Amino acid sequence: MILKIVMLFLVFMAVLAMFGKLRVPGIGKVGLKKPKKCKSCGRYLFSDDPCSCKSRKG
Repeated sequence: MILKIVMLFLVFMAVLAMFGKLRVPGIGKVGLKKPKKCKSCGRYLFSDDPCSCKSRKG
């Protein structure tokens, strides 16, 4: 009984993996932009606020 449950779980996970790798034309990278980085220190910027490295230097 346990073996049957484990096998069904593994089959279900394999099917999910196949659907996850599926590429649908037109849905690709819509809305995703390259993340912005600070030009002086290279940290990722999550908002339009300036990087904190400029305030630490001054």
